[in-house]
Amino acid sequence: MRVVFISFFIFISSFSFAVSNEEGHISQQEELDVKEIIFSHIVNDYSWHIFTTPGGKHVTIPLPVILYSENSGFHVFMSSKFNHGHATYKNFKIAEEGFNAGRIVEVNANGDVVEGTLIDLSITKVVVGLFVGVIVLLLIFLSAAKVASRNPKSAPKGILSFVEPLILFVRDDIAKAVIGKHYNRFMPYLLTIFFFILISNVFGLIPFPPFGANVTGNISVTATLALFTFIVTTVNGNKGYWKHIFNAPGVPWWLKLPVPLMPIVELIGVFTKPIILAIRLFANMSAGHIVVLAFIQAFVFTLLSAIYFGMAVEEHH
Repeated sequence: MRVVFISFFIFISSFSFAVSNEEGHISQQEELDVKEIIFSHIVNDYSWHIFTTPGGKHVTIPLPVILYSENSGFHVFMSSKFNHGHATYKNFKIAEEGFNAGRIVEVNANGDVVEGTLIDLSITKVVVGLFVGVIVLLLIFLSAAKVASRNPKSAPKGILSFVEPLILFVRDDIAKAVIGKHYNRFMPYLLTIFFFILISNVFGLIPFPPFGANVTGNISVTATLALFTFIVTTVNGNKGYWKHIFNAPGVPWWLKLPVPLMPIVELIGVFTKPIILAIRLFANMSAGHIVVLAFIQAFVFTLLSAIYFGMAVEEHH
């Protein structure tokens, strides 16, 4: 299993080295706006930027814009109508500054933002990255399951020989080690988030469509994952878990009466844990987006989720 992990890191590191050498060669030819390159890579967008010609022309792949406006109903069109954010189409435009910077807003004839509900269901760069990751995830594991079902007692081969060491790693080094005897009920969820984050991060390192989207660097994605972890933890919490929160044993009585200070702190912790889980993955992938984090962040998010599950089902004596 260690050989698989080492080979994985060597491959990713080699890819990173090649990309960095290419970028270094480009920098000798012309001045690059490093800030623009970084932010165009990590932020979400309504189109997929490919490259910019020496003449300053942006070559992009337009993506579908799907909007519902309280004022004007449903609208469906391609993001190319915005002309890279410089044009207004059907009284909609991409805001360049303020709280809604980078988002679509509805404006009037004078260019002022119109009040009213605007629901944005557009297929953005991150959404495409999500779809690609989920499709690849399904293809990998449906194929692996098919191979395993054919010869359940034989040695793994094909795609199964690649994913099985990672599955055993999650099972033995995360789930069993942290959760204990109740680990099996959480394995489907832990495997799902582990491989989803891992595949999304690896695909985010490939610098051409449909890859390259910073999926786990989007706070909406990480918040959704953390919300699922919170729900699973809360639903599976046993009596000992809730007793520890509302009547922590071993805590001096004056921290619980007359003001329930510790129960309040513990209850706040129930909600702050998933918030911290979402923010740390989002911050690390946005600020770093470094090659080695592709595996480490998948491991850490899965490990922390397993720790929360273990706390929820731990049997107190």
